[in-house]
Amino acid sequence: MTLLCNMDQSRAAAFAEVFERALPEGVPFSFDAASVDPDDVRYLLSWLMPEDIERYTNLEIMFSTGAGVDQFTSDRLPANVKIVRMVEDGIVRMMQEYVALSVLMLHRNFIGYKEHQNKALWQAIDQPQTAQRRIGVLGLGVLGQAVLDRLAPFGFPLSGWSRSAKSIPGVTCLSGDDGFEQLIATSDILICLLPLTDETTGMLDAPLFSRLPKGASLVHVGRGRQLDHQALLDALDQGHLASAVLDVTEPEPLPTDHPFWSHPRIMLTPHIASVTQPSTAAIAVSDNIRRHLQGEDLIGLVDRNRNY
Repeated sequence: MTLLCNMDQSRAAAFAEVFERALPEGVPFSFDAASVDPDDVRYLLSWLMPEDIERYTNLEIMFSTGAGVDQFTSDRLPANVKIVRMVEDGIVRMMQEYVALSVLMLHRNFIGYKEHQNKALWQAIDQPQTAQRRIGVLGLGVLGQAVLDRLAPFGFPLSGWSRSAKSIPGVTCLSGDDGFEQLIATSDILICLLPLTDETTGMLDAPLFSRLPKGASLVHVGRGRQLDHQALLDALDQGHLASAVLDVTEPEPLPTDHPFWSHPRIMLTPHIASVTQPSTAAIAVSDNIRRHLQGEDLIGLVDRNRNY
């Protein structure tokens, strides 16, 4: 059995160093598809699905190098092949940092003060206390729960929504259609951490924005195809939404003439909220292979019917 890794050479060295000592005995690895017999490949680590995926007839697990798996075309994989998303400390920590920074920046009106700076305007903006700024998180998976944990010490009222009911200390946990509507109606800062599915594609649209409280803000770290660009621009320009922090768009990168680049109420970053760290990611993959060989549950196993 072989672990085949599909990645650029700049990252391969860091992964290889960890795999040398962490992979279970008897599991060799390679970064060169041409050097291995396709029939020996039992595990495949990649961000994108190889064009020749069908040649790996004994493949058992498709590992994503990132937290998402929507880039995989699952109908090209046999039903017995498991899909595993990346769950590792580096991804979690970076997402906590990015969202906490974004929420605090929005709460303390930094986007508004940047506009003031551009106009040489020395003027205070009314500042509510954290207890008056309600935070809503869409998605209560590993990242959503980690973000809520990082935000808890600041004193914001915290709510979260997931498809199925969950319980998190200190968080108002909502689920189902009614819970979704309640979260949207009570979120002064809405954080989207949902995976991309048929149901979430285009969900950040004009009707949703209209149901947010007036003056609300958006932190979008889910997937680019979830956001209706024009709807966001309209909600900002009409004054219903105050501001937005966007780390994901469709397409990526955005065309240079896209209005997001120059909009005064949008902070845009190039999909860097959470980046896989090779050393901890290699440990996570090695541990999952050990789990698989011992018949244990896999960390990050994707339900192929839901694609998350």
